Amino acid sequence: MSKFRVLGRSMMALLLTLAISLIPVASGLMVMVYQHDNKLKETARVSLKEAIFSIDMSLNRLHDAALVAMPLAGSACETAKAHLLKQVQDVRYLRALALTTDARIYCDTLVPPRAKNRFATGSEAPVQLIFDSPAAPNAVLVAYQLRRENLGVIASTYGMELRNELRAFQTGLVLLLEFQDFYIWADGDSRDPARPSQSEFFMSGKSDKYGYTVKVGYPDGFAADERRQMLMQILPSLALIGIITGSIFYWGLFRQWGKRDCTAARKA
Repeated sequence: MSKFRVLGRSMMALLLTLAISLIPVASGLMVMVYQHDNKLKETARVSLKEAIFSIDMSLNRLHDAALVAMPLAGSACETAKAHLLKQVQDVRYLRALALTTDARIYCDTLVPPRAKNRFATGSEAPVQLIFDSPAAPNAVLVAYQLRRENLGVIASTYGMELRNELRAFQTGLVLLLEFQDFYIWADGDSRDPARPSQSEFFMSGKSDKYGYTVKVGYPDGFAADERRQMLMQILPSLALIGIITGSIFYWGLFRQWGKRDCTAARKA
């Protein structure tokens, strides 16, 4: 056998071995990326449903408080206020209660009264966010309004209660709650100069009960960082599989060629 033929065979064996070795590595990486992206997407979908359920449960407490105070609506503030203050004192979740008539607040446990806290009593939305109110400087109040004909009750709590619900989702997702034109998320709200990034695997859903919108998504670059970390963990194993596969192929190839050479030599 000529040297050129031996060299050509060796080069072909090397190239074939390299190609065969890369197949399990490339396949493994593609499967990893596919499964990883599906996992992120599924996590976003499940978190969206759970967030709506969780926030609804939180707002249910405001609804229940308003329901308890509803019999006081329409009664004189001098009579009702003591009962409202006791209810606020007894329920840790509550920040304040107010009574309305004809879309006007006439009795409020907030100091100063809610008339100065920019609450839109005529709004159709049952839940509103109030920012930087005199009663809670630098804080966010979440106010829920329960109406019956021309009477109503407004129950409010701190925005921190909703933020705590959102912080429970420790999956890397950014969850944001929209109440009409205002929003709140775990680390900020509408007073921030810009919204948080939610560009990757973005989804949104609306609460049928309270009308707010939940938006979920991973920040820009999150998926790439996750893939990079997974790659560092899985690449050594894939490389080992590739080396073993290539070695078996290389050994089998040269064994087959060796048999052919022996057969050819005997015939010669």
